[in-house]
Amino acid sequence: MRLLAALFAAVFVYLAVGFAIGYAPEIRWRASQRSTDMSKRQLWLIQAGLNLSPVRFWAVSVALGLLALLLASGISQAFWVALPPAVVVMLLPRWFYERRRLQRLSAVKRAWPDGLRHLVAAVRSGLSLPLALEDLAANGPDAIQHALARFPTLAKVFGVPAALEAVRDELADPTTDRVIEVLLVAHDRGGAIVPEILQDLADSTTRDLRTVEEIRSESLEQRLSARIVFAVPWLVLLLMTARDGPYRMFYRSAGGTVVILVGAVLSVLGWWAVSRLGREPVEQRVFGSTVAEVGR
Repeated sequence: MRLLAALFAAVFVYLAVGFAIGYAPEIRWRASQRSTDMSKRQLWLIQAGLNLSPVRFWAVSVALGLLALLLASGISQAFWVALPPAVVVMLLPRWFYERRRLQRLSAVKRAWPDGLRHLVAAVRSGLSLPLALEDLAANGPDAIQHALARFPTLAKVFGVPAALEAVRDELADPTTDRVIEVLLVAHDRGGAIVPEILQDLADSTTRDLRTVEEIRSESLEQRLSARIVFAVPWLVLLLMTARDGPYRMFYRSAGGTVVILVGAVLSVLGWWAVSRLGREPVEQRVFGSTVAEVGR
């Protein structure tokens, strides 16, 4: 046990020092790994607002898990009791940035109606669609400004259609896909009907977002209850084994290890079942590139 703890401590210190001084170890995967999986992870990091490679992100997560394992092992003096909380800590960055990613994408979705009305007003005032988009990137809602931050530069270098497609691929969102497709058609065809098309799109997007918010509000209580039920037993177990006594002795034995493993399996299965039952309906992307194409 001491040897294992020393090994984990050494690995953690090595990774922590490497990231602190800017010489983090580069871990290379085998060439047989699919580029599609890498592109999915990289797209996820981009949407979460992280300028990191997937390898570095998971290296930091593993380092946090090892640190939590050392601390929990020191408290409970039982490796199998300390392992589940350490795994949870290792997955916390993934959960945190997944929540952040969803918040950023949701903010863009909620901002599109106002952004489209901004475009309608700009076009009706006499601006061309490219100039209206640049004005939207500079003066529109904050979420849209962030999403279109690279649009003016890309439009000057590659043209408006390529710039819009780059924004669509980075966001990888069905609502944004529809908006970008309408903007591409409007840029290609032009004409006096463009403001009416954009106004209709803003109205339909508002109705869709209102429906999604109602579904999300109704399922909030179930999601919170599932997380509490998953976390509380393991916190109680850690507190029960924090001092010498029959609980610590039992969970350091073979029988206690079996109980912990069975409980961990049941917890994971329960979390998976609740997550599946409470999962929000996800709209499939009809327009836009696939994730594999984005990574190429």
